[in-house]
Amino acid sequence: MDREGFVKLAIVAFGIVFLSFVLRGVGQILVGFETARLLSAPVAVGGFLLLVYLFVRATFDAIGVWEVK
Repeated sequence: MDREGFVKLAIVAFGIVFLSFVLRGVGQILVGFETARLLSAPVAVGGFLLLVYLFVRATFDAIGVWEVK
């Protein structure tokens, strides 16, 4: 993975997390609180896991274990 791809993936991850907040907010209006939580939770978890992966990858790059070219 090159640095440009890393940055694009980070932007996508933040976009996914933002999307989960939008889904929850709009979902509360349209389908109710509980259903909105059920719809937004998998999206939020996916975005969070992607951010964790990027953090680990950046940490490995900083210590020299797994280089981001």
